[in-house]
Amino acid sequence: MAVVEVDQSFILLSPRHNNVSDLVILLANRVIATDNARVVYALLIINKAGGLVYNRTFNPSLTQLSGNDYLVLAGTFHGIHAISKQLSPVTLPRNSTGIESLQASRFLMSCFQTPTGIKFLLFTEPSMDPAKVEEKMRKLYELYAEFVMRNPFYSLEMPIRSDKFERAVAQGVAVR
Repeated sequence: MAVVEVDQSFILLSPRHNNVSDLVILLANRVIATDNARVVYALLIINKAGGLVYNRTFNPSLTQLSGNDYLVLAGTFHGIHAISKQLSPVTLPRNSTGIESLQASRFLMSCFQTPTGIKFLLFTEPSMDPAKVEEKMRKLYELYAEFVMRNPFYSLEMPIRSDKFERAVAQGVAVR
């Protein structure tokens, strides 16, 4: 077997796939699968106190985090988000809320903060168009307002448990 590295990904070639044309076909199939795959990895919703009220992973191949890891991630981001405005080396506009995005080699984390202080963290592929990320964030906020805030049984600052919201989020993220 041969191992080929392609853009930090590895493809194992069996002995019957050992020429260049077979590799090109495999890569073409991989690109098509990537284009059809979801470009949204995960969504976290953090309340204004920094508590995690919702999390959902959309890509089953990601490393699964424990519930405690998600809580630590939410709390850490909340703290960094709160102090980032004061740590900025440039003067920010008065309406700036803090970190809006963080790009790494394997993901883009975007933050959308509502007027009430709720933060939506969306983890996507780094190549995803920023306009599409912004559009998805606004759509998720609309779904939150419609299915969570209008729910008479939902208590503010508590974890979100709504099947309608779950279905709407899955559909909202899937829309390209």
